Amino acid sequence: MLETFQTILLGIIEGITEFLPISSTAHLIIGRYLLGINSTEFLNFFIIFIQLGAISAVPILYFKRLISSINIYLYLLTSFIPAVIFGLLLDDLMESIFDGYWFIAISWILGGIILIKFDDWVKDEDTHVEITKISYVQSLKIGLYQCLAMIPGISRSGATIIGGRLSGLNSNAAIEYSFLLGIPTILGANAKKILDYKEHVNEYLMGEYSYQLYLGYLVSFIVALITIKWMVGIVQKYGFKYFGYYRVIIGVSLIILLSWK
Repeated sequence: MLETFQTILLGIIEGITEFLPISSTAHLIIGRYLLGINSTEFLNFFIIFIQLGAISAVPILYFKRLISSINIYLYLLTSFIPAVIFGLLLDDLMESIFDGYWFIAISWILGGIILIKFDDWVKDEDTHVEITKISYVQSLKIGLYQCLAMIPGISRSGATIIGGRLSGLNSNAAIEYSFLLGIPTILGANAKKILDYKEHVNEYLMGEYSYQLYLGYLVSFIVALITIKWMVGIVQKYGFKYFGYYRVIIGVSLIILLSWK
């Protein structure tokens, strides 16, 4: 099982990285590696649980948007459909093909280079659509971009934000839509995963180590609230390039670490 400090650190990692274009899955994998945590069924369930904690922050921060119009749910459903189709067909295959620390390092670097240059390629004056003016075609395009996140190291939020920008949304609309799309996507993916542990759910939720689940959930939730607000301000002021620099730095650092070992 997890130590308390490991529980808190993983919750912090999930809360910070879930909504930033830096790949939460990759960070959790490397975090477990650096903390020396062995893979177990309980750990996998714990990861699912703290992801639910992070996504719980979105309905609170965007409550007014979610009750503003029924259309937003139709757009999100349209974007969610590709994830359902490709997720059921290809998710396990993609994870098995693109597995390993080396692939994560390369993915971080390549994704970082794209983010560094992205603000030069697509400017807000070229993309002016607000989230209330989005079309079903744009929603579908964003959903297709989101499917790239099935490849480990490709950030779900990064893929959907870039997809939103390339589909015509301005920065704020693309970020907001990415956050909202995370609700059905993460809930749907994790509901599928929870079924794999249905025989142990009661044991995990009410057993001796259940406090680790709830502590990790709470930490992830609180940190996600802060991160979402922080990210919007950073992108408005500086764009995406600093996230790109970060990805390149940690990607290179991981390569050095793997080579050293």
